[in-house]
Amino acid sequence: MKIQEIEPIVLTSKEKGGATWASTMILVKVTTSNGAVGYGEAVPTLRVISVYNAIKQVSKAFIGKEVEEVEKNYHEWYKQDFYLARSFESATAVSAIDIASWDILGKELGSPIYKFLGGKFRDKVLVYANGWYSDCVTPEDFANKAKDVVKRGYKGLKFDPFGQYYDWIDEKGLREAEERVKAVREAVGDEVYIMIEHHGRFNANSAIKIAHVLEKYNPLFMEEPVHHEDIEGYKKYRSSTKVTVALGERLISLKEAMFYIDNRLADVLQPDITNIGGVTIARKVVTLAEANDVEIAFHNAFGSIQNAVSIQLSAVIPNLLILENFYDWFPQWKRDLVYNQTPVEDGYVKVPEKPGIGVDVNEKLLEELKAEPIPLEVGEEPVWVVKNTWRGY
Repeated sequence: MKIQEIEPIVLTSKEKGGATWASTMILVKVTTSNGAVGYGEAVPTLRVISVYNAIKQVSKAFIGKEVEEVEKNYHEWYKQDFYLARSFESATAVSAIDIASWDILGKELGSPIYKFLGGKFRDKVLVYANGWYSDCVTPEDFANKAKDVVKRGYKGLKFDPFGQYYDWIDEKGLREAEERVKAVREAVGDEVYIMIEHHGRFNANSAIKIAHVLEKYNPLFMEEPVHHEDIEGYKKYRSSTKVTVALGERLISLKEAMFYIDNRLADVLQPDITNIGGVTIARKVVTLAEANDVEIAFHNAFGSIQNAVSIQLSAVIPNLLILENFYDWFPQWKRDLVYNQTPVEDGYVKVPEKPGIGVDVNEKLLEELKAEPIPLEVGEEPVWVVKNTWRGY
């Protein structure tokens, strides 16, 4: 089946969700010469317009190609785009097209893609909650919402306790962060995993201070404690702390992932299927990690198509630790877009059995939500922050 059309689709609604990035989705609809349709998803952040345009450009290399030849098609774009390894827009565009191609391949074979990625290693995927702590500022705010998360059946939850601190943190910030983490730990008990999100915003010295203060609360991992590109900072952090380190959502190539694995910068790798290179590259990254005793916890923060394909890959890999999940804190339209086919039950998601990436897309709702790509507003609270948490008390 030859790829006949590739359409980038921006979706939004008046219902915005718990974070600025949650207000928008960028889908890619791939249609073949015989009418088969598959869906992928790209990353919006503050780059909606540039990603939308990148998809249009990348599409030029895929039109007329055999949709089943995912490996060959990825490498065709690798050959064509001189800056793929340095371009987030190019990487997320090719990832979205790759995911849609795998979706079509599964539908062509009448099988969920997990069946030809090695088969199920598990019938259900353990997930942790994210996005749950919007409007949380005081320790009491965090504790009360954390209790609600556990009541829903979640076995783990992740949160950013650092308020408005960026690059460095002072004693007041350390005290506030510890009080928030302590409140959550006491609220959920010792049997629930907690994960500390740093959003890759601290220098090594500040991150090390944070680790020494928070390690007593037994976090499952410390996520992106240091700026992503600060390699020397990560080495300093690793040699000065005993905590488990997770990172990887900003990786955009196999070789970049290999560098972080080879240099032992992470215990847990968090590749994002919507910008690492789609299913084609993600499965290779997983294998590299497995060979080096690194566990996987896919970054999974954007939309319901990304969520669906992340569940499919999480089902097949032996080195899965846990999967990120915003599903219950998505705006409702993101769940409705896939007919709520990936619900979280008692802290797990059952692996869907529908052909392709495992979900159907509500085409009628998709048409209703279509929007023109426009710039997102930039305010004091960064786009990557869960809403109304960029402050102290």
